[in-house]
Amino acid sequence: MPSRYRDELVSRCNGQLIVTIDAVDTCLTVYPLPEWELIETKLRELPSLREETRRLQRLLIGNAVDLELDSAGRFLVPPRLREYAGLDKKAMLVGQLNKFQLWDEDKWNAVAEADLAAIKEPGGLPDELRDLIL
Repeated sequence: MPSRYRDELVSRCNGQLIVTIDAVDTCLTVYPLPEWELIETKLRELPSLREETRRLQRLLIGNAVDLELDSAGRFLVPPRLREYAGLDKKAMLVGQLNKFQLWDEDKWNAVAEADLAAIKEPGGLPDELRDLIL
């Protein structure tokens, strides 16, 4: 964990993290424990008889693993999650406001390039989002 985030994570959640698969991208999502607890609450409130709800719960909760930062700010991702995200040698930890995404470096570079190209296309960024750009 980069040092700029480490102190904040230790003070906010004692270095306790949850890692799970990302339901949309082929990467992992790393949540500080308090943020994960909010996700659990939202998932619990969804209608449990809907197949989509059960599918999402199986994917997110069924693959969630508790992690803890060690004294050097490192955490160990279980092999099955590393395999899912294709994490082999180089990885990118990308801040996403209230969570992080953990990507294979080559996949991240390709996605970042594609995202940048997409928002440069006409209509690639809705007007309400253009107003957010400073």
